[in-house]
Amino acid sequence: MIQPRKPDKKPDIRNISRNELIAFFAGHGMRSFRADQALQWLYARRVHSFEEMTNLAKEARGLLADHFTISRPEVREVQVAEDGTCKFLFGLDDGHCVESVLIPEKDHYTLCISTQVGCAMGCAFCMTGKTGLIRNLSRSEIIGQVISCQDEAAARGGMRLSNLVLMGMGEPLANYDNVIAALGVITDGNWGLKFSTRRVTLSTAGLAERFDDLAGDTRVRLAVSLNAADNTTRDRLMPINKKIPIERLIAACTRYPLPPRDKITFEYILIKGINDSEKHAKQLAKLLRPVRAKVNLIPFNPHPGTTFQRPENAAIEAFQSVLIKNNYTAIIRWSKGSDIDAACGQLRGARDT
Repeated sequence: MIQPRKPDKKPDIRNISRNELIAFFAGHGMRSFRADQALQWLYARRVHSFEEMTNLAKEARGLLADHFTISRPEVREVQVAEDGTCKFLFGLDDGHCVESVLIPEKDHYTLCISTQVGCAMGCAFCMTGKTGLIRNLSRSEIIGQVISCQDEAAARGGMRLSNLVLMGMGEPLANYDNVIAALGVITDGNWGLKFSTRRVTLSTAGLAERFDDLAGDTRVRLAVSLNAADNTTRDRLMPINKKIPIERLIAACTRYPLPPRDKITFEYILIKGINDSEKHAKQLAKLLRPVRAKVNLIPFNPHPGTTFQRPENAAIEAFQSVLIKNNYTAIIRWSKGSDIDAACGQLRGARDT
C-alpha cells in the first residue's frame, strides 16, 4: 500500500541549487565557498551524512543538519541477470517506486534512469504507460538513482559508470524543470557528478515544443522514440503523434542545433507485423534524410498483457540492412537482462500496488 509522505520533513539538500545554497550560507554569516565544499561532498564523494563533510567547520555541518536532509532512494528489490544487467526497484518517500537499470558494456556501465512515476504518454508497447502518470520525480529523486547506482558499480569493482540514459519510466521533457536541474548536477565538472555531456542521452517521445529550450539549457545528446515512419502507424503506437505528427517532429529535429559530427538518435522498436518490414525500413530511410540521424533498432521486449510480438531475427537484420544500404548508422540493441523483469515498468508493476 502507498504510504503518505512524512509531514514536516526537512527539505532534501539535493533539491537546493548551488545559488540557493550560497544564499543560505550567506544568510547565516558564512562565506560562499562553503557551498561548493558541501556540494563536492554530496556529489563527488557521495557522502551519506553532513558529519562526513570533515573540511567544513562543525558549526557549518550542524547548520546543514538542522535545516536539510540527505535522502537516498530505498532499494526495495534488485534483480541480477545472467549477463550482469542489474535492475533496481527504488522506493520513494511517498511509497511509490521507480526503476533503474545498470547495464554492463565492454569497458563501462550504462545506467538507465526514470524521470516520472508512471507516464502520461500512453504508448501502446510500453508497460509503464498502462498506469498513467502518478507524479514527477524531484531533482533529488532523479540524482539519487544515479548516486545509488554509482555506489553499486564501485562495489562491483573494475568498470566505472560513465554513460547515462534518461530512458526509463516517464517522459523527461514533461518534467522539464526538474530534469534540467538534475542534469546540471550530473554534468557539472567542478562540484557535480562529472558525467560528460557526450555520455548522457535524453530520450523523448517527441515533445517537440521543448526542443528549443532543451538546446539552450543543456548539451546532452538527444534521442527520439520514433517507432514508425507514417502517421497512421505512429498514431496507433504513440498517442502523442496525434498532437505532434511526424512531419512536425522531423522538422523540429532538422532545426535542432548539433555539435560537429553529432547526430540525433532515433529509437525504433521493431514489432512483428506492425512496423518491421523492409517497406517500413525504406520509409524510415526516406523520412530521416533531412536529419543528421542514426538509428537504434530495438526488438520488442514482450511483457504480460501485451498482444505485440518480437520479430524474428531475420526480419530484424533485414530491416537493419536496408538502413545501412541507405548510409545510416543502424545498430541493433539486442536485449539484455532477458531472464529478469526486463521491460520498463514490469518490476514496478508487479510490486507497486
